[in-house]
Amino acid sequence: MRRWFVPLCALIAVVACSPAPGGDGALEGAAEGDAGADVPTSPTTTPTTTPTTTPTTTPTTTPTSEPPTDPPKPTGSPVARHGKLRVCGTHLCDQSGAVVQLRGISTHGLQWYGWNKRCLGPAALDSLASEWKADLVRIALYVQEGGYETDPAGYRAQVDTLVDEIGKRGMYALIDWHILSPGDPMYNLARAKEFFRHVGDKHGAKPHVLFEIANEPNGVGWSTIRDYAQQVLAVIRDEKKLDTVTIVGTPDWSSLGVSGGRSAAEIVESPPRNGSGAAYGNVMYTFHFYAASHQGSYRDVVRTYADKIPIFVTEWGTPTYSGDGFVDEASTAAWLALMAEKKLSWAYWNLSDNGQTGAILKPGACDTGKSTFTGAALQRSGQIVLGELTK
Repeated sequence: MRRWFVPLCALIAVVACSPAPGGDGALEGAAEGDAGADVPTSPTTTPTTTPTTTPTTTPTTTPTSEPPTDPPKPTGSPVARHGKLRVCGTHLCDQSGAVVQLRGISTHGLQWYGWNKRCLGPAALDSLASEWKADLVRIALYVQEGGYETDPAGYRAQVDTLVDEIGKRGMYALIDWHILSPGDPMYNLARAKEFFRHVGDKHGAKPHVLFEIANEPNGVGWSTIRDYAQQVLAVIRDEKKLDTVTIVGTPDWSSLGVSGGRSAAEIVESPPRNGSGAAYGNVMYTFHFYAASHQGSYRDVVRTYADKIPIFVTEWGTPTYSGDGFVDEASTAAWLALMAEKKLSWAYWNLSDNGQTGAILKPGACDTGKSTFTGAALQRSGQIVLGELTK
């Protein structure tokens, strides 16, 4: 959320939006071992005596750890059906090359709604997989606002757990580097490189993992965002040799620049490139909207540019960009129809009971001892999204 929309649960959590799209608050190595001990060459002369000693120890250069492994996914689950994803043309495609539209839910900030802290736990993931029929869960890792910068190791460990727990249930895990304030992604460049080195080593080869490297850049133009993306992609692609689908934020709270009066044409004309000047592959671009705030002109731009660049709606909501207020069902229906028409993957904001109308759960639904994520626990926004996912 924008800072002035910090959820009430932040007051009790211990883990630790702007006229543009917000609401979340904005638009609101695999271990390597040596090859082994050197093998002695054959002697040039025949020994005349029997060696007096026999090696008694195993060479010390034997690898001490194995690369991360990924267990099989439940039969019929989204990951079992589609496997490792890639970008083909302007679409997200599965392992067979068929266009796929992923639909799911975003967590709230892990500093407020972290693993086994409130709302987000095994029961929630079980419900999202079996009752909500979600294809993916977006892991919202705020960098500031009490997030990653306060405890990098702790938050990395929490993301690691979530990635594996989501994968066990056969859903895709979208790791969201949730920059918001400050909006210049360069401010967190060193942290981003550190983080994506870690998740690259730990999870990059897993078929259910996707990366989102800048939630909602704001206050800067595309050239700055592109330069940032090139440096982070250099870590993911060139250093770690990973082809993981990577989603790049766009100007003005990931509105494709609409909220700042910019043209998305610059994204088409100047994509992130590697050191040789070639555009990086398996790259998509973020678009966020809140149905009560972003309507006709925003839909027109998405309709046009969905045929020019690969777009992933990593965050959207039914109310205003604040994440609260009027739930606009007519605009929501229009957006859902457009995303279905263009096969745009999406994640709804958010899984929480924070008291705002955009949350899927009613206030208090996640109180100790409660673990229901359907029926009477749902707000109107939750009912709409559940209905869409299960129809």
